[in-house]
Amino acid sequence: MAMPEVVGHPNRTAFQGVLTTVDVPSQRAPSGAKGHLVMLTRRAAEAALPSLLGMALDYSPALDRHDVRCKVGVITRAEIVGRNIELGGHLFARDFPEIVEEIAKSRPGSDHRPIDSFRARLVHAGVIHAAVELGSWREGQRLRASLRAAAERILSLTAVMRRKSGSTPEHCGEGPTIRAETCMAAGPGGLGLSYEVTGVEIADMRARVWTLSKVTFTGAAILRRDKAAYQNTWIELSN
Repeated sequence: MAMPEVVGHPNRTAFQGVLTTVDVPSQRAPSGAKGHLVMLTRRAAEAALPSLLGMALDYSPALDRHDVRCKVGVITRAEIVGRNIELGGHLFARDFPEIVEEIAKSRPGSDHRPIDSFRARLVHAGVIHAAVELGSWREGQRLRASLRAAAERILSLTAVMRRKSGSTPEHCGEGPTIRAETCMAAGPGGLGLSYEVTGVEIADMRARVWTLSKVTFTGAAILRRDKAAYQNTWIELSN
């Protein structure tokens, strides 16, 4: 959406962030998924991107869930970059100065990689040796990447076998409403984002990971990253 520029608008502060990732299972089961992890496919995300535009950004005072009655901004840009759905828009800064201040304090440059910053503090304190730590971290990153690739390959093969057997995606009437928030806590700090989708089509509702083959975005929320189903989301104020 092309928004006209209004210099010094008192109630419009720009934001940007990462809403979620595609073709990667969520780290935690989101609300509405009945305990299942979910994976938003790239194809479903690309088809649903227009439904994100013009949708509201909301938050709860505790920053722990969606609250559709507390809309603090609007989304005007959404695109897929790599595996991230990046978005932008503006917050109602004069109406909700507290959330603007909270986002300003939670800078992604230091917060959206909390594990890295934590390790850096340990190294600085002499708890662990920097060279050994860096090597271990890189090895861990490689292992996680290998496991992720294997999981994606298994999911892909399962989908192929299902198509060959003649099975089709399951529909649940209008489909469940899924919010990428979780009842779990105790995770990385900082602020992240959560999506809300409806009209969901699920390839196999019996699978441990629900593959979302069709969705409609109906909004997003700002929340603490430890309450997000996806741990790599973030939000920041933009110039």
